[in-house]
Amino acid sequence: MSALQHFWKSALAFVFYYPLFMSYLWMIGAVIFYLKEKKDPPYTQPKPLPEYPKVAVLVPCFNESDNAEETISHALQLDYPDFEVIAINDGSSDNTAEVLDELAMKYEKLRVVHLAQNQGKAMALQAGSLVTEAEYLIGIDGDALLDKHAATWMMRHFLADPTVAAVTGNPRIRTRSTLLGRIQVGEFSSIVGMIKRAQRVFGRLFTVSGVITAFRKTAVHEIGYWSPDMLTEDIDITWKLQRAGWDVQFEPNALVWILMPETLKGLYKQRLRWAMGGAQVLIKNFDVLFRPSLNFLWPLMIELCLTLVWSYLMLIMAGIWLFNLIVPNHVLPAMSSPFFPDGIGILLGATCLLQFVMSKWMDSRYEPRLFKNYYWMIWYPFVFWLITVTASIIAFPKVLARRDGKRARWVSPDRGVRSKS
Repeated sequence: MSALQHFWKSALAFVFYYPLFMSYLWMIGAVIFYLKEKKDPPYTQPKPLPEYPKVAVLVPCFNESDNAEETISHALQLDYPDFEVIAINDGSSDNTAEVLDELAMKYEKLRVVHLAQNQGKAMALQAGSLVTEAEYLIGIDGDALLDKHAATWMMRHFLADPTVAAVTGNPRIRTRSTLLGRIQVGEFSSIVGMIKRAQRVFGRLFTVSGVITAFRKTAVHEIGYWSPDMLTEDIDITWKLQRAGWDVQFEPNALVWILMPETLKGLYKQRLRWAMGGAQVLIKNFDVLFRPSLNFLWPLMIELCLTLVWSYLMLIMAGIWLFNLIVPNHVLPAMSSPFFPDGIGILLGATCLLQFVMSKWMDSRYEPRLFKNYYWMIWYPFVFWLITVTASIIAFPKVLARRDGKRARWVSPDRGVRSKS
């Protein structure tokens, strides 16, 4: 057997057994988390808290004139006795400022902060946190609809444990009129929600959700607030808090309804930004592997590194296989396809479907009709894996070429096709 064939056999085993191993690890961890989670009352009936400290809902807005009123009105309906909503207009170029000012005149609990120039979401969140006396901050996006019980569900973690610095919630997709939208409904349950459950069981969270997370302001102040040069400020602050010794929790009962891309171009741009943010965090925090005091973060860093290796290995194998397929006279030894290996591919596909079933079973607690979406999830590997792998491959060199300290500013994303269903 040639050296190339030895490489091919080893690489093929890693490419298919690594995601298989991670999938079962996520499922086991998620089930353990769920067995504790199901003891809670329904998410619409949180238990009363021993006290209700003041909470500030921070809503950074950049060109959100179409969404601001809906988002603000939902935030103002929080079923929580002591809160305020702070909308931060981050130098919008549309009429967001006028919309927010009109809303502020109507609602006593709403305050508006205007930034003269676009500074990015990180700076907008910091500006909002500095103008409130509240110790607890709930950050949401300018197009997100906050569930009225979300604050109560998240606050229970802060009151129970003074080492908790952040509590991330459970985003639910409301753009579901196209195939991409429907697939993402399942993705946020079977991938995002399941991974967060498993990570909390086995250690620490890789990231909070930028669309809904509550923070303890004391902890955020201690680490220097959000980093303005990071493309995904949510991943970065999660690592900053945990490196500083703070804990980060996941609260699946704290719901928020969000808009997501429903075009391939919009989806790719979003996933590329996420991948670049992950690459930035990898480079910035790689030193944790050499710090025994931070060994609780080793599993996250090792997984991040292995996932990057997996993506590039897939690219290399695809290139070799295509070359061997196209070039005549069999310049290279005959090799099986890296995309459809015998036997293993069937096992991987079955595992994927099992993961979807388990996640929908767990999240049907929050969306009773979630299983209606199961059919669309068969398209997930064909659409999202390709986009995710491509984004991961391109992201790392783009981050390496990115100028250090460059401010991460807003870009209006694809918000999908609106639907009332």
